[in-house]
Amino acid sequence: MKAVEELWRLAQGDPEALNHLTVSGDERQLPSVYRVSDLATASVGASALAAAECFRHRTGRQQDVHIYTRRAAIAFRSERYLRIGTDKPPELRDPLMGFYETGDGSWIQLHTNFKHHRDGVVKLLGCSNDHAGVAQAIRGWNGASLDEALADAGLCAALIRTPEEWALLPQAQAIAEIPLLEIVKLDDAPPEPIGESTEGEPQRPLSGVRVLDLSRIIAGPVAGRTLAEHGADVLLINGAHLPNIPPLVIDNGRGKRSATLDLREEDGRESLRALLSDADVFLQGYRPGALAAHGFGPEEAARLRPGIVYVTISAYGHEGPWSQRRGFDSLVQSASGIAWTEAQAAGSAQPRHLPCQALDHATGYLAALGAMIALQRRATQGGSWHVRVALARTGRWLQSMGLVEDGQNVPDPQLDDVRDMLQTIESPFGSLTCTQPPERMSLTPPYWGLPPVPIGTDQPRWW
Repeated sequence: MKAVEELWRLAQGDPEALNHLTVSGDERQLPSVYRVSDLATASVGASALAAAECFRHRTGRQQDVHIYTRRAAIAFRSERYLRIGTDKPPELRDPLMGFYETGDGSWIQLHTNFKHHRDGVVKLLGCSNDHAGVAQAIRGWNGASLDEALADAGLCAALIRTPEEWALLPQAQAIAEIPLLEIVKLDDAPPEPIGESTEGEPQRPLSGVRVLDLSRIIAGPVAGRTLAEHGADVLLINGAHLPNIPPLVIDNGRGKRSATLDLREEDGRESLRALLSDADVFLQGYRPGALAAHGFGPEEAARLRPGIVYVTISAYGHEGPWSQRRGFDSLVQSASGIAWTEAQAAGSAQPRHLPCQALDHATGYLAALGAMIALQRRATQGGSWHVRVALARTGRWLQSMGLVEDGQNVPDPQLDDVRDMLQTIESPFGSLTCTQPPERMSLTPPYWGLPPVPIGTDQPRWW
């Protein structure tokens, strides 16, 4: 409960709302020395409170929110429990992804889930395109030199560092200076209501709120999925040329429509400008400055659509020498000392990750929280707003929570252990078994009104 309260105060939510939040359950839900369940409970709980507050702003009706730590923790592993029919989905990870020992006795993690990243690693190393060839080539490198070479080539990797080694880097120091959740006013656009419900439709916290979701993989899509479960009209925008990971398209596509646009072409940019002019939230997970190059940075978006809530999710934040470095949850764990700490606790020579993509999921809920707080501020104060969150800053938050003694001895929940937290959805992919929304809300129970659909199923237009 303490972490939820701290996060809610950071978001400057109404303190009275905390009187309507109940948290129950033990923190030891997943095998980790880190307080992953507390991280899940806090981020899910504050996001649910923000949804309840949106509903209160619209209707004057206060509702109760209940967070079970077990449900929150299992939601952080939603992709692990996905089933298509009775089958597991395709493997999430490329076989080359993982930890490798370098010539100086360091360890480095490669992230090769996209083909062009895998091909780039193999080309840089000058080796055969298989695990044995990569491992042999990496043993000929100094760890720090390889880390730098891969980053300079725009590839995805991270040298395994201790928390102390990470803290000495300029990027860690830059991360320490930025807020966990930043909500900045961009202009003085006139106030707008949070959303408008369609006549005859039951009122939900985000009914009538239009969200453009320009994100892939986990953190950004979780944010869009969370807004969708509270009633937002979420339109996912992908590029047909961009790679995706099929199981994540399914798991994180719940509640969304899906269209494609090519922002390299003027027709695609013009279509996005038209969508933006009628949107309430613009959610994006590209590196800082990437969309600005196409005319869709936060300031440009606010000029095109005064009153927009622009949400930016990045790996290493918008400040510091690594702000343009490509990154994913597992890489941030490796770079920041989390993977080292987990290995030390297990007595393992090889680094170990958390038992879930906790930084991704938590950052996704933080982004949804920020978007809903900004919508409330827009309703009362007016203005366009910029929300910023970063995986590395979320990781710093997790590390600040301290460690759980013997935390890795907690049983690892398998599919049959969590059947009571799963649901079945019929979709174009088949019958899906997937996680339920983790929060419980007394007046507006969260749910997804649409099944996930293949990329590009829908036209790029609002209903």
